[in-house]
Amino acid sequence: MLTLTDNAVVAIRDLMVGEEVSADAGLRISPKADEAGTLEVSLANTPQSGDQVVEKEDVRVFVAQDAVQILDDKSLDAQPGNPGQPAFRLDRRA
Repeated sequence: MLTLTDNAVVAIRDLMVGEEVSADAGLRISPKADEAGTLEVSLANTPQSGDQVVEKEDVRVFVAQDAVQILDDKSLDAQPGNPGQPAFRLDRRA
């Protein structure tokens, strides 16, 4: 299952500031349409049917069903960037 670093938790919280999303909202990771091997992230109010929900502290990440296997041994990390624009990356867990 995908894990989240502390930096990713902070970055996701920062992304939600000022956004009109529900208290149960989260970051959704899904394959990008028509671009094999590419993932995209977006804010979502709720998980879609079949999504795996990863929670750490008060942050939720929804992993699309067709991305679960790809992300199973990964950790989501973030590096600070411009406010509201963190750079997310996936690392293989040791």
